[in-house]
Amino acid sequence: MKKIIIRTIMAVLLILFVGSIGAILLILKQYRDDEEVYGQAAVRFTLENDKKEEAAGDGGKEDIPPITVDFEALKAVNGDVAGWIYCEDTVIDYPVLQGTDNDYYLHHTYDGKSSISGSIFADANNRPDFADSNTVIYGHHMKNKSMFATISNWAEQDYYEEHPVMWLLTPRQDYKIVLFSEYTTSAYSDTYVMYPEACPEMDEYLKRAAQSSNFQSDIQTNGELTGDAHYVLLSTCAYVFDNARDVLHGKLVPVNSIGGVPVAAN
Repeated sequence: MKKIIIRTIMAVLLILFVGSIGAILLILKQYRDDEEVYGQAAVRFTLENDKKEEAAGDGGKEDIPPITVDFEALKAVNGDVAGWIYCEDTVIDYPVLQGTDNDYYLHHTYDGKSSISGSIFADANNRPDFADSNTVIYGHHMKNKSMFATISNWAEQDYYEEHPVMWLLTPRQDYKIVLFSEYTTSAYSDTYVMYPEACPEMDEYLKRAAQSSNFQSDIQTNGELTGDAHYVLLSTCAYVFDNARDVLHGKLVPVNSIGGVPVAAN
């Protein structure tokens, strides 16, 4: 009887072990599949921009995004595409979606496939085209460091100095994202309050964000953080306390291009 009990226990443990290994292998496969989906998206819809930093007519240098994006083809796949976010020499190179709720793109890729990685997406409560004073953009913190998992890297001064800007390309207007604050906060904090228009509360919001930053930059103190500009908040999960979030603030600075293609001056 004792041998039967021992054998039964061992059999159960073996089943649990095999099941755990199977679950891990399935997750790893899903990671690889999602990486392939977004890697193929970058190849299919973006190109390195050979016009970046080309000389402007006045002899100066004009900011041109490092990539171009074929938004016509991309929006033919999914009309919810709102833009493309890119940061040189990092994994951040993704389409940005905006749906009718904040759940769908947590679990679906840009082309509608079920996914543990989901998509990078703007809050459904923000107005389209990044028209609000501050727009929240979410992304998962994946264990393979994809999506927005590297946001916490900006907590280090050296990393910020190596990556002080990102780019947000859209079908209507491109922006340089000038980064100015990274910190950890609660998912229920005032960091997630949205302001449609410039207001004194937005000025205070920017001041608090700059003061909370783990890195230091000139833009925090040189008067460039004004409520009449537009901003994005990049947000992902953190695991230092319950409902923790790593966030990265950036100012949207319009550049003279659409989808990475320079717009002729009038």
